[in-house]
Amino acid sequence: MYTKEIEIVNATGLHARPASQFVAKAGSFRSRIQIRRVGDEKWYNAKAIVMLMTLGLAQGERAEISAQGEDEQEAVEALAALVADLKE
Repeated sequence: MYTKEIEIVNATGLHARPASQFVAKAGSFRSRIQIRRVGDEKWYNAKAIVMLMTLGLAQGERAEISAQGEDEQEAVEALAALVADLKE
C-alpha cells in the first residue's frame, strides 16, 4: 500500500470537471485507489465520480490518496500531480 497527503489547490475543489479528470486518471491504473479527507476515517473509491463528489473536497483542504496493487506508487504520484496542476 502506498499513501500520500495532498492539498486541494483548485478554486472549485474537486467538483465537476476536476473530479471527472481525477476519476478518469484513477481508472487508468490497475491498483485499488481510495481517497479521504485528512482526519476522516472513511475512505472513498477514487474511481467512482459519485463517491468523489460526495466527499466534496474544497480548495485548501488536505486529503490522502492511497493505492494498493501492482502500480500503486505510480498511481498515487500521478493523481497527486494531477491535483497539484488543477488550477481552474
